Amino acid sequence: MSHRPTLLALLLAAGGLGTAQAEPALTVGNTLSFFQGTFGTSNTINIRYDATDIQYGDNNTWRVKLTVPYVSESGLPANATISGGTVVGGGAGSTQTRSASGLGDIWLAGHSKVFQGSGLTPSVTPYVKVKFATASAASGLGTGKNDYEVGVGLQQVVGSNWFPFANLGYRVVGNPAGYALRNIGIYQVGASYAPSQQNVVTLMYAGSQAMVAGGSAPSDVILAWNYNLTPKGSGFQVYLDKGLSHGSANFGVGIGGQIVF
Repeated sequence: MSHRPTLLALLLAAGGLGTAQAEPALTVGNTLSFFQGTFGTSNTINIRYDATDIQYGDNNTWRVKLTVPYVSESGLPANATISGGTVVGGGAGSTQTRSASGLGDIWLAGHSKVFQGSGLTPSVTPYVKVKFATASAASGLGTGKNDYEVGVGLQQVVGSNWFPFANLGYRVVGNPAGYALRNIGIYQVGASYAPSQQNVVTLMYAGSQAMVAGGSAPSDVILAWNYNLTPKGSGFQVYLDKGLSHGSANFGVGIGGQIVF
C-alpha cells in the first residue's frame, strides 16, 4: 500500500479523461477504501482508509492536490506502525495486536506538465509530494516523520479512447529511531480506456521497493471504473486491488465520488 496516495490521485485524474476542462477548476472528492492482508507480518491486518481530496487545476497541464485521510486499523502488531500505507516494525513473530483510528498523514502534491506529447511521444509531467506527519506515532498510525517524493508521469493518447501511462518516483522516507527505514522507488504502469465521455476503465500495476531491508516489496494490480455524471467530471469511482506479494494487502476495495465546481 505504499503507493496508496498515488493510486487515489490517479483515480481522481482518470475521471477527467473524457472531459473538456480548459480552465482551472476546484475538485472535492472522497474515497473510502478497505484492505485486508498480512503486509509482511504474521497477523491478519484490516485497514480502512477514508481520504478526502481537494484539488485545484485543469487536470491537463497542472494541478495541486491536498489529501486528508482518516485511518482505522485492527490486527496491527503491537510494536508496528504504518508508513505511507506500508506496515513496518513489530517483528515477524509478534502475536500481540492493537487497534487504532484517527487522522492519518496529510499529503500535498503538485503536478506540472513540461512537455506535450504527440504520436508515439508521451507527455511528461514531473511532480513533487510531501507527506506531513500528522498521524499519531504512539497509536501506530504513522511514523511521526515527514516523507518527501519526486517523480515524473508519462501520459500518451492512442486513438481517441486509450490513455496509457507510467509513473516513476523516489521517496525520501522519514526514519524514526529504531526502525532503519530505507528510501524507496515507486512505480505504476497501466492504461485507461474511455469508450465514452461518461465511462473510464483503468487497469494498473503498482509497486515499490521494500522500506525495510529484506522485507517483501508491495506489488498490486488495480482495476478501477470512473463514471462521470457531468461534462466537467463530477462522478464516482469504484476499484478492486489484488496484492501480488507478501508485503501487500491480500485484497482491497474502494468507492468514492467527486464534485468539480
